[in-house]
Amino acid sequence: MFKKASLMLLTLTTLQTQTLTAEEFEGAWHLRVMDGMEVRKARAILEFDMQKMKIEGFDACNRISGALIKNSDTNLTAPLLMSTRMSCRGKMQNWVSIRLQETLKEGFSMKEEEKYGVEGITLKSPSHELFFKRMERD
Repeated sequence: MFKKASLMLLTLTTLQTQTLTAEEFEGAWHLRVMDGMEVRKARAILEFDMQKMKIEGFDACNRISGALIKNSDTNLTAPLLMSTRMSCRGKMQNWVSIRLQETLKEGFSMKEEEKYGVEGITLKSPSHELFFKRMERD
């Protein structure tokens, strides 16, 4: 009975989690949860342009942009980010800004999944886990 329940749970988890190729990652994404903490109000947004292999966005404090390096079909790095140097509005925004940039520089895998009742993507680096929701397109 336990083996059967475990197999069913594994099957359900597999159906809800799918690894994305870099091309499917294209577009704008709003950061919802970082390292288990709800951070929607920080308003961090990343936009991926996979044709040009570039990233840009807002890290909760500053505009950021940089080139993406494709390490594999599911792993990217943005080792040299350009950033404005504005002060952060608060502690949460500063916390998000630092960790978001760390994640991009360390390199990250990405997967599509449903978390917290929302469909989105998770970026996972050696140090951080970030969950994003796709922003609506015009």
